[in-house]
Amino acid sequence: MRMLRIAAGIEAVSVVALFGNLCTVPVPAITSLVGPLHGTAYLVVVAATRATRSTAPTAVRWRAAIPGIGGVLALRRLRAAAPAAPGSAAGRPSARTSDAGADDVPG
Repeated sequence: MRMLRIAAGIEAVSVVALFGNLCTVPVPAITSLVGPLHGTAYLVVVAATRATRSTAPTAVRWRAAIPGIGGVLALRRLRAAAPAAPGSAAGRPSARTSDAGADDVPG
């Protein structure tokens, strides 16, 4: 999952850089550097999503195939489908709602 997060971020940033370069004065050096980086990040996103086959629904794999933003969409769908892990912030009471130390307050 960590590899998917990193690759999705690189994919999104690189597509913005490529479109920014295209919309302004196109610099061939930027395209030469960022283009292969974006392509590699895209392939890593697709492969990493395929590797989570046991937990990833088919819709996640299809979302990952969308160039540019597919990794971000796949991550959002995976996080929505994953149950809250034990000990995470969602399953743990906050310090305010806990009664630890409530009897120690003089009153």
